[in-house]
Amino acid sequence: MRILVVGAGATGGYFGGRLAAAGRDVTFLVRPQRAAQLREAGLVIRSPHGDLTLREIQAVTQDALASAGPFDLVLLSCKAYDLDDAIESFAAAVGPSTAILPLLNGMRHLDVLQARFGTQAVLGGVCLIASTLNAAREIVHLNDAHAITFGELGGGVSPRAQAIADAFSHAGFNVKASERILQEMWEKWVFLASLAGSTCLLRAPVGVILSTPDGEAIVERLFAECRATAAENGYAVRDAFVERSRSMLFAAGSPLTASMLRDVQNGSRTEADHVLGDLIRRGGEAQSSDALSVLRVAYSHLKAYEAQRGAAN
Repeated sequence: MRILVVGAGATGGYFGGRLAAAGRDVTFLVRPQRAAQLREAGLVIRSPHGDLTLREIQAVTQDALASAGPFDLVLLSCKAYDLDDAIESFAAAVGPSTAILPLLNGMRHLDVLQARFGTQAVLGGVCLIASTLNAAREIVHLNDAHAITFGELGGGVSPRAQAIADAFSHAGFNVKASERILQEMWEKWVFLASLAGSTCLLRAPVGVILSTPDGEAIVERLFAECRATAAENGYAVRDAFVERSRSMLFAAGSPLTASMLRDVQNGSRTEADHVLGDLIRRGGEAQSSDALSVLRVAYSHLKAYEAQRGAAN
């Protein structure tokens, strides 16, 4: 299976690097500057599960991609606001039988990818990892979790999904082919929106929020609103998910924050439109009533940040 990993950043570089180290046929689609860095220093991963340095990796830039021919699988893990540019960069690699596996937050990217490449080409997927690039452009894995869950948008485990699962197995991270990937994606979205909305709104980690007079009530209300939107769209979250989420969202003293808060603290662009804004748009009566939801307040807070950031730049 020929695998094209779009980018060699914190997420794509981690999973692509693990696959390459396990002997899979992996090519990284990168910009010229990143290609030069990879030639000089290799692809470096610092992880609790073992460090890795790949000195000889296959990398290609957009201008040379057409000559590489179509790939069997495109693994896509860009930021949601970079989706349009990413599509243009890898479009030449998509043939009639290419599967596209996006690991983006939210749902809007599925509509965009299907409109461009057709419904059959696109899989659903979620990843669980906390990672970043350090000053030396090394991939730093920040926690123990490193997993990809994916599947057919229509449900079930198809032969191609099983083939991808086989290619990903025994590659140094956890993988699961899901029979209900849209359910898994909605549940991750509910958790992420709850965590990002609360930690960005109050500019603090979970433990600090819970120590404030109304912090627990704010998180509770936000979590309920996000669950209601999932149910409105036909994906009521499961009891086991609620239990797992509550153990993290309501953990006293927890240092947990969303990566979106780190983006705010770093003065970076955020995925507010895709994680919070799109959830509001899909929220039905719960988000269109006269009563101002906590989710809408959190979204407006982030849009005010982005407006100020845009003015400063």
